[in-house]
Amino acid sequence: MHFKDYPFDPAVLEGIASFGFEEPTDIQKATIPLILDGKDVIGCAQTGTGKTWAYALPVIQQILVKKGHSSHPSVLILAPTRELAMQIDQQFEGLTYYMDISSIAIYGGGDAVEFERQKQAILKGADILIATPGRLLSHINLGYTHLEKISVLILDEADRMLDMGFKDDIMRIVNKLTRERQTLLFSATMAPDIRRFARKIMHHPEEISFEVSKPAEGVMQAVYMSDEKKKLSILKNLLKDKDLDHVLIFSATKKSVKQLEQEFKRMGFPVQAIHSDLTQPERNEILRRFKSKKLPILVATDVISRGIDIDDIDLVVNYNVPQDPEDYVHRVGRTARAKKSGVAITLVSPEERYKLKKIEKLIGYAIYRMPDTGKHGSQGEKHQEKKGKRYRK
Repeated sequence: MHFKDYPFDPAVLEGIASFGFEEPTDIQKATIPLILDGKDVIGCAQTGTGKTWAYALPVIQQILVKKGHSSHPSVLILAPTRELAMQIDQQFEGLTYYMDISSIAIYGGGDAVEFERQKQAILKGADILIATPGRLLSHINLGYTHLEKISVLILDEADRMLDMGFKDDIMRIVNKLTRERQTLLFSATMAPDIRRFARKIMHHPEEISFEVSKPAEGVMQAVYMSDEKKKLSILKNLLKDKDLDHVLIFSATKKSVKQLEQEFKRMGFPVQAIHSDLTQPERNEILRRFKSKKLPILVATDVISRGIDIDDIDLVVNYNVPQDPEDYVHRVGRTARAKKSGVAITLVSPEERYKLKKIEKLIGYAIYRMPDTGKHGSQGEKHQEKKGKRYRK
């Protein structure tokens, strides 16, 4: 099956070709025909399988078919984080570059100028609104956001939105939409609460579910069993003198992320941290530099573990074992995307071993244990002056 085999407008095919893709992924093959037929759809597949295009392509086709210039938005996409909303908007901008279709990402964390820009895009009738629930409600409460013409509602990373406590906000938004709409729900997991929620807002949805809760086959996984105080030394040895262009390190807390950033900067590694204390423009710039490989090492909390489209990551490191086993799958899913290979290493302290057992139970197999060579302590410190050499640009 090729994209050209679908009844897409030539402009849609041109947008796809600009990204260099010819064949749809499994989730795209399964959902695109249903969405084009106007059915409500629940799509469940793990991170990195192409869920955004699974709804973006048919939605763009529908807009082109129905396009007469409307003064109101026709598609509303809800996403859990500003980073994901921005990424979805970038995908739509790329696909619709040569079309008369407009989109706007609506999220919090910006200044008054950004809020006004969002307001003007809403007033001028952007075709596609991509929003975090809280910020969209802020615009709705000011009285100029009219959603009665929304014909398609899409919930992206629905499981994450419910985990983050957005259920009530989503229902407030849904209650302002017409019942005569198409609703699409995409999620990496399909827990019972997701199904219950879907029944409330969807009309006889078709459910497409692929195996989840297992890292992609291309991910080489390993764990280091270590005391907490030795983790930093292990991590330094993992990175030193390695020709790695794209390394993503996850840590459990904002405090730990900042400490790792300071330690590696002190040793000469080009590294930056992303966390909630940064302004939105600062976070945007850090992500932009990381995506473009101008920043080789990024340290982060789970704020970017789901949904952020960053290709060609060489190494993902879990400095702490995730509390939720599903989060492990999302974290390591940042590598080995689009059938590529990658490496994911998790550092496990004795206190975290129970979390590792939960992960292995979820994914159905034991993760390879790296042997303890005893070289992660003082010997690593002897090479301090060499660390970070190959990362310098």
